[in-house]
Amino acid sequence: MYVRKEEPEGSDKIMTSVVVVGTQWGDEGKGKITDFLSANAEVIARYQGGDNAGHTIVIDGKKFKLHLIPSGIFFPEKISVIGNGMVVNPKSLVKELSYLHEEGVTTDNLRISDRAHVILPYHIELDRLQEEAKGDNKIGTTI
Repeated sequence: MYVRKEEPEGSDKIMTSVVVVGTQWGDEGKGKITDFLSANAEVIARYQGGDNAGHTIVIDGKKFKLHLIPSGIFFPEKISVIGNGMVVNPKSLVKELSYLHEEGVTTDNLRISDRAHVILPYHIELDRLQEEAKGDNKIGTTI
């Protein structure tokens, strides 16, 4: 999500926002668009999804691959939010935070909603078992 800092000409304290939504089952370039729009935002938020998503950001020729944390994290003066519609795997989150810290990226500007959903190991196993029980009718995208 992108929230414009400046008020549009002639506005009377209008709060504006831009929401980037993908409708092609992933790989539409949402991360790149969000990164581009982040330059003029105060808050960058992910509002749904989990660590199965991925977005790659290139900064000065260096690639950063993220799964949970919004691409706005690379703007230390802006707030990045993992919102209440997110599904957070704590193990993946800690791994991603460690990766960013090792690369010298601050995460002091990261906020996580207290209403974000938490995935525990038993959720992953239950999902695997339910998918396996479908036999030839399994989708194959959940594991």
